[in-house]
This record gives sequence, structure tokens and C-alpha cells, in this order.
Amino acid sequence: MSETTTPASGAAEAASEPFRYGAALAAEIESRWQDLWEKEGTFNAPNPVGPLAEGAGGDVAAKPHSFIMDMFPYPSGAGLHVGHPLGYIATDVYARYQRMTGHNVLHTLGYDAFGLPAEQHAVATGQHPRITTEAAIANMRRQLRRLGLGHDSRRSIATIDPDYYRWTQWIFLQIFNSWYDEAAGKARPIAELVAQFESGEREVPGGRAWTELSAVERDEVLGEYRLAYAKEVPVNWCPGLGTVLANEEVTADGRSERGNFPVFKSKLRQWMMRITAYSDRLIADLDMLDWPEAIKLQQRNWIGRSEGARVDFAAPGGEAITVFTTRPDTLFGATYMVLAPEHGLVDAIVPAVWPEGVPADWTGGAATPADAVAAYRAEAAAKSDVERQVDAKIKTGVFTGAYATNPVSGEQVPVFIADYVLMGYGTGAIMAVPAHDHRDFAFARAFGLPMRCVVEPTDGRSEDPHTWDDAFDTYDSVIVNSAHDDLSLNGLSVVDAKVAVTGWLVGRGIGEGTVNYRLRDWLFSRQRYWGEPFPIVYDEDGAMHALPESMLPVEVPEVEDYSPHTYDPDDAASTPKTPLSRNEAWVEVELDLGDGPKKYRRETNTMPNWAGSCWYELRYVDPADSEKVVDPANEAYWMGPTADKPAGGVDLYVGGAEHAVLHLLYARFWHKVLFDLGHVSSVEPFHKLFNQGMITADVYRDARGFPVPAAEVEERDGAYFWQGEPVKREAGKMGKSLKNAVAPDEIADEYGADTLRLYEMSMGPLDVSRPWDTRAVVGSYRFLQRLWRNVVSETTGELVVTEEEPDEATLRALHKAIDGIRADMAGLRFNTAVAKAIELNNFLVKRGSTPRSVAEQIVLMVAPLAPHIAEELWQRLGHRESLAFADYPVADPAYVVDETVTCVVQIKGKVKARLEVAPTITDAELETLALADPAVVAALGDAPVRKVIARAPKLVNIVTG
Repeated sequence: MSETTTPASGAAEAASEPFRYGAALAAEIESRWQDLWEKEGTFNAPNPVGPLAEGAGGDVAAKPHSFIMDMFPYPSGAGLHVGHPLGYIATDVYARYQRMTGHNVLHTLGYDAFGLPAEQHAVATGQHPRITTEAAIANMRRQLRRLGLGHDSRRSIATIDPDYYRWTQWIFLQIFNSWYDEAAGKARPIAELVAQFESGEREVPGGRAWTELSAVERDEVLGEYRLAYAKEVPVNWCPGLGTVLANEEVTADGRSERGNFPVFKSKLRQWMMRITAYSDRLIADLDMLDWPEAIKLQQRNWIGRSEGARVDFAAPGGEAITVFTTRPDTLFGATYMVLAPEHGLVDAIVPAVWPEGVPADWTGGAATPADAVAAYRAEAAAKSDVERQVDAKIKTGVFTGAYATNPVSGEQVPVFIADYVLMGYGTGAIMAVPAHDHRDFAFARAFGLPMRCVVEPTDGRSEDPHTWDDAFDTYDSVIVNSAHDDLSLNGLSVVDAKVAVTGWLVGRGIGEGTVNYRLRDWLFSRQRYWGEPFPIVYDEDGAMHALPESMLPVEVPEVEDYSPHTYDPDDAASTPKTPLSRNEAWVEVELDLGDGPKKYRRETNTMPNWAGSCWYELRYVDPADSEKVVDPANEAYWMGPTADKPAGGVDLYVGGAEHAVLHLLYARFWHKVLFDLGHVSSVEPFHKLFNQGMITADVYRDARGFPVPAAEVEERDGAYFWQGEPVKREAGKMGKSLKNAVAPDEIADEYGADTLRLYEMSMGPLDVSRPWDTRAVVGSYRFLQRLWRNVVSETTGELVVTEEEPDEATLRALHKAIDGIRADMAGLRFNTAVAKAIELNNFLVKRGSTPRSVAEQIVLMVAPLAPHIAEELWQRLGHRESLAFADYPVADPAYVVDETVTCVVQIKGKVKARLEVAPTITDAELETLALADPAVVAALGDAPVRKVIARAPKLVNIVTG
């Protein structure tokens, strides 16, 4: 049969070659081996202790381990397309390689199954989200099983399983019942803080005795310390969805990512996580991790640590407006102030009437300062934080009518409110130095505010900012125009001026050196149904009570309607009513929490979908433990610190770069709390992080711009047509909505799963995005066919390998392949590993026969990439045991080194001879050999040799004259 024959070949060819490796034979082989792997538990990884230690044999704790993870997938009802399994196949290849190099490998996959898509489907159809979610999980498991992924199925979990989210709730309670002790630099049980209040060791805020406080008052005090706390905070309220949204769920134009509803700023009581307490540790511990530098940088920038000073500006009514600035050296240049519209001091400083002489464009056309502030606040509330931080061409704001006092100059500076200042960063107030800040410069220009240069320009411009096109911002200069009374910064460098002015402020009690962070506490509650309930109840006085561990899990109750209570999308004054609150029998409950049966009301918010993915690596380690979140011995074995990974954690974590900040930051925070409380030995959850690229696909759009089915598009003379009409081709993602998705089942049906695996691994470097091309899949298919023919007869099914010993050329080809492929496997360079395997197999094809010993070696090398065909060939070669734990081939160094190396001999830069020399030849030996070569002797003639430069083994340069 021709090499170009496709799987669609007719029955005549199939009959003449019944043992040809084609789609039908591949399907039979793959199904049979998948069933066998499942039956025998081939990929079950034993734990050192506990139920999963059964059948381990020997001392598991002494065996090297490899914990390999994929980022938690969400089980979509649409199923997988060929882009989804890229990372899963890669981790499976690496896991199989690790098993074959003697490691005990933990590799499994669970499902991040709570979330808004399933809930929205439930809202639309009335079907319980658990039903659709479990169906999606079952379909995804089927699709992944068909790919031959070697997962330990005993360890697979789903976040919606009560046995799983029992421990999510338990971890929440550990965080809730903890506070961060700055002196100790770690979390401690809240009971220790209460003991300090009770004994008087720590003063109760407000000065009252702890025993004098009511239960609600104690809640309020502890809420200022707890790592998980409920508080009234500014949130993104979306009436059209009936829920609060995280910043990441709000588009840049201030609308919900789902549904495109308007989002408003509102103050609501929400659950928060005090992740900010860990800011410094989250930054510092990145140095211990083997992560891409780009991801580390994103985390550092997200946390946004900055050093500077807090400065008090005296304001009307005896108030003080506190600002945080990283540039206290520019205080003399502060010519106005700006508060966030939500700032608590705005109402306190706003006068009843406008001061005399206020420019009309400062007032927003309002009759009074109070009217101006109210109107502007309403305008700002309609914008998201993201939108407010984007530099707009037109700066907006309004004068409060109040003035504050610049503490170093004594000048009165006007106080504005503007939406480019956020309450979520610093103090929600800034001192505006328009000459040296780009946003302040634009605002000052818009409102005709004064500008003063206090950092000497180094680019030739004058010191008059009113002649500038933009602000001048630099640290590499000296301070000017900055002296008043007993303080002069003139002539100091920026660094020295910061020290001097901070000391001056501290000495007068109006400032202090401090550190600030961009990171805000994590908004941890949602007004949705499909999420983990909080294990919190409230008594009749409103006091908060954590449920005991014996009452976990608090299961998701049944409700008649899954929809959150939605409102007029433009009704910013509305407040959320959660779906859980509709089940009164669940909400109103009688419990005995240790002091007799009493009536309580359950918390009716749910946790965000991030909760379950914050700790799943720990449950993979010990899914059968019903007494502990993870057994210490098992956690220490799989995740404990070692010399190679000082912070501990998962050995390899593979997923998309889109999770650079949120998931990874949240998971690190939870893990550090558990570490502080002694529940884990690892400081970090993930030691090595690898971001796989994306599989892209062409998108075809009609004249309206709508996607059309890519599979139905025809190409004619470089143009593209669908149903006879021209369409435009563009590069894009692969997805159902773009009508260009290719299901892995389709490729497996036509070529087999091993071909799909091999093709995806060969498309390019794993960390680079690459375009899908169904036509190119056949190249991987043909390689497997040739590999099969090198071992098995297509007509008889008998072995065609020989028992002869391989010659030296074959041994060199083999061991060079082994050496290269081993290095590629260890370095996740699977595309080049495939190329080397193809090169070796082509060598064997040209050789005409394959020695058994070489066939066995190439089968073992290909096994991680194409495990089904490898298992089949291994068995046909006479081996009874699976090759899953066979030793991966090791190269013989004697055959890896080239027998000879070509050395180029140059005279005056021109090549005159080429010598075949030993790779181990010395410079002196090479010089002697080159000068004796007849071609070199002839080229030199009578010319004297002035210098010989030998670079063994590849170059000799002869200089004459």
C-alpha cells in the first residue's frame, strides 16, 4: 500500500493487509489497553501511609517521587476541542517518562465544578446545576480516557462533591479562626488573641474591658484581626445579574463580563480574605520557586509593594487628610489634593457654600459644593475600577469647596474629588504634584491648576511647567524650589531628600515612613446558588458563630428557583437577595453549639468558584483521608521541602498563563495559612510552573462579520468561500462560538488517539502557541505506521525483527537518539523528542531490517508519547508485563560521541582542506595533521607560516606572510 494512502482506503486494501496499522486497528488496540490499565490500576500511585498505601510494596517513602499536575479544568457542557488536551497530553508524556526513570508518580485530574455557567444554565432550563455538571464531567472523563491519559483515578475529585467541599469549608474555618501576628510574622489561632484581650496583655480597641463587650461587639473587634472577616466594603454591584462581581468580572467600560449589564460601586456587607497580611511573604517567596520570570513579575506588580511616607494635610473642621506617597521629596510641588469620591472625609470637609472666586469649571455647574459632590459621586459610581484607572483624554472631577494645608510650605491647596483616585489603593487620597506626575499634569491642565517644578529637569526644558507638554518624572536628578522656614531640600538627590523630609515629618507628628501595597483584600462572597455554603450562622442578636467540624459539610440546599433576585439593571440603589435565602427551612435552623439548642440563621452568600481550586493539590495527595485534610506523612512525601525545592510543593504544575495572578496568588495564600497553622510542611503549593501555549485555528467570517463553519470553507485560487460566498480568514482561538472547533474524538476516529497525541506534541515548543492543521495530522499517523511495519508484518501479523546484533552505525544512531530524547523528555521539549524518534525510525526503514534489541529500545522511547501502540508492540516483542514501569533506555556514551569530526583548514580565511579527525584530538595534534595534509602543503607553496590557530576538533586557521 502506498505511503500516501489515507485511513479512508477501501476494503480491498484492508483485506490484503489485515494487520496494517490503521484507524480500526488503532481503535481496537487503544480500547483494549485502556481497559487493561484501568482494570489493573496501572497508574495508581501508592502513598507512604493510609488507605492508598495498600499494595505499595517496599518502603515507598524511600522511593523518589514526582507529583505532576494540570490546572483544574472546568467541565464544559460543550466538551473538549483539540486545543484543550494539549497540556494534559504533555503532563501525561512527562509522567510516563518519570515512571520509566524509577519515580513514584502522582498524576491525576479533578474538576473545578462550581461556577456561574452551570448556574446560568439552571436558571434558563430549571434543571439542577449538579445534573448538567456531572454530565459534563462524565463526558470529559470519557474524552480524556480515550486519549490514554495515565491518571490515578482513585485520586480524582470534583469540587461539588460534599466529601470534598467539607474540607473547603474546614479550611475556611481555619482561616476564619486565625489572625496574622505581625510580631511573629505568621498566622496564629484567634483564641490566642482572645486570651490576650481577656488577660489585658493586649488592649481592647476603644479601651473597654473584654468582658464588658457584647458578643456582637466582640465580633466587630475580632473582625479587624481575622484572616476571614465580614465587613461593609465597596463592591461591584450588578443589579442585572443580582450579584456582586470581582474586578476581574467587570469589563473596562464598567459592565458585567457576562450579560453586559451595568455595574455600580456600592457598599455591601461581604466576606473578605485578608490576603494583604501576606503581601511581603508572597513577594519574597517567589525567589524560591521555579516559575517563569514573567509570571513572577506579574505577581510582584499585582501585589505592588512600594515604599514611601504617610503625610497628614490639615483640613477644615480639625480633620487631617492622610495621603500615602512614594515621592515625599516632591511635597513642595503639591499644589492641590484629590480624594476618591467614596472617601469618608468628603462630607466632613464640604462647606455649605462655594468660597469666593471659585472658577466655574471647578464646580460642575452645581449651586453648592454638596450638590456638586453628590452629582459627581453618582457619575463615578457607574464606572468600574478598571475603567477609572484607564487614562482618559478628558479628566473629570469637581472641587469640594475645601482647602487643605501643605505641611511643608503652609500653602492652602484646593481639595478635589476625581474618579482616577481609588479607595482601594493607599488612603484614597493623593497629594497632586502635577509637574512630576502624568495624570496630575493632565488634571491640572484641564482645571487650570498651578504647577511647580521641584525636581530639576535634565532634558533641557525650563523650570516652568506651564510651558511643558507633559510632566517630568525621574529619580536621577536633584531637588529644587523646595525650601520653607526650617526645611530645605534644595540640592539634595531624590533619595536623600526622601530621607530628610520623612524625618522632618516624623519629628512633627504629621507623617511617617511606611510601605504600601496595590493588593487589596480578597472579596470572597457571591450572591449565587451554585457554590460552597459558608459554615457560619448568626444568633438572634446577630452574633457570628463558626460551625464545629462535626457539622461539616454544610451542603448546598435545594431551592425552587436558582436565579438571583435581579433588578432593573440601572437600579444602583437595589441590594442583592441570594437564592439560598429562599429556602427558609434551611436558613432558619435550630442547633446546639455547646450551650443548648438555639435558633440561628445561616449565612446565605456562597463562596466564589476560586475556593475549591485553592487547595486541590492537597486532596490529590490524600483523597481517602476522612479525618484530616491531608495526612502529614503523605504531604511531606509528595510536597515537603527538599534541597532541590526549598519551599516544597508540587514538582510540576502545567497550565495557562492566564492564571498568572488570581488562582496562583489565592492558592499560595491559603497554603501559607495552612503552613503557619502546622497543617502542611511545604511553604508553597507549586514548586515548578510551566505555561503551555495555545492551539489556535483559522476563523472564517462572512460579510456580516459572523463566523461560519470552518470545515465547510473551500479555498480557490487563494480566496475562501462558504456556500459560494466569499469569506475572510483570520487567525484566532479555537472554540464552539467561532465554529472552528475540532473535537479530539474526530481525530481519534480517523487516525487513533496515539496519532493525536503525537501530533500535538510535535507541533512546536510546548510553551508556544501553534496553529492547528488537520491535514498535517497524517504525518504523525505515517510515522506510527512505519514504526509498526518495522516490527510487525502487515499481512501476517508476525514479527519481522531480526535476532542479529546491530552494527556500529545502527548503534550510533540508536544511542544518539536515546541521549537526545532523554534530554528532551526531561526538559519538556517533546517536539524535538518526536523529531529524533522519527529520524531513528527512518534510519531503520532505510536499513531494511530491525534488530530486536533496537526495536525494543525505540518502542520504549516512543512509549510516553504513543503509549497504546508501544504497549502493543512491547507485548508482541514477547514481554508479558506492561512497559509503564520498564526502564527507559540509557545511552552508551561510547556511541554518542561522533567517530570522526570534520575539521576545516583555512589559509588566509579561505578553506583549503577538510580533515576527518577524532573528536578527542588535541590542538597540537590537529596543527601537525593540518600542516602535513597534501592539499595544505600545495596551497602554502613557499609562503612562510607565520601563525597557526588550532581550535580542536573543528577548525585550523593558518596565517602566512
